[in-house]
Amino acid sequence: MQKSKNEKLDFIWGIVSAHTIAYFIAGLFALLFLNYKAEFGSEVMSLIMRPVDSPWVAVGPGLQIFRGAVLAFILLPFKDIFTAKYGWLKLTALILGLSYFFTLGPTFGSFEGYLYTTIPLQYHLLGLPETILYTFLFALLFLFLYKRPEKLWRIISIVFVILIVVMSLLGVLDSLGIIAN
Repeated sequence: MQKSKNEKLDFIWGIVSAHTIAYFIAGLFALLFLNYKAEFGSEVMSLIMRPVDSPWVAVGPGLQIFRGAVLAFILLPFKDIFTAKYGWLKLTALILGLSYFFTLGPTFGSFEGYLYTTIPLQYHLLGLPETILYTFLFALLFLFLYKRPEKLWRIISIVFVILIVVMSLLGVLDSLGIIAN
C-alpha cells in the first residue's frame, strides 16, 4: 500500500515541478527571443496583455505551483497512460491538443481565436513557439522526474522550483519599486 501512495506522490510532484520549470523556461525563452516586452506594448496587445514589468506578470511563475497541482490532480486518473511507453508523446498530444486546438472559446492564440477574433494573425502566431516549447519540455521533464524518483533528482527539482518562486517574488518586489535594480 505504501508503494502505491509513493507512486501517486511521485506523479503529483513530477507534474507540479515539471509544469513549473517548463513554464518558467518557456516564458524566459519568449521574453528573450520573441520580444514579448515590445510585442505586449504594441497597440493591439496592450489591450489584452499586461506589460512584462507588471507585478502580476512577475508573480505568475511562482504561482504555477498551484496550477501544476490542479493539473496533477486532473491527470492523476490517467497516470498509467502517461507513465507507460511513449506516455510523454500522449501527454504532449493531450496538452497541446486541449490547450491550443480545442479551447472552450475563441481565446487569444488558439485555433478558435484565429477564426472568431479580430486580433491580427501575427499576434496569434507569436506565442506558438512558446506553447510548443512548454508542451515538449513539460512532458519530457515529467517523464524524466517520474522515471527517476531518486532523492538527488527530487532535491534538484525542489531547488529549481524554490528558485523560481524566489525569483518571482523578487520580480514582484522590483516591479513595485521596493528593491532597486
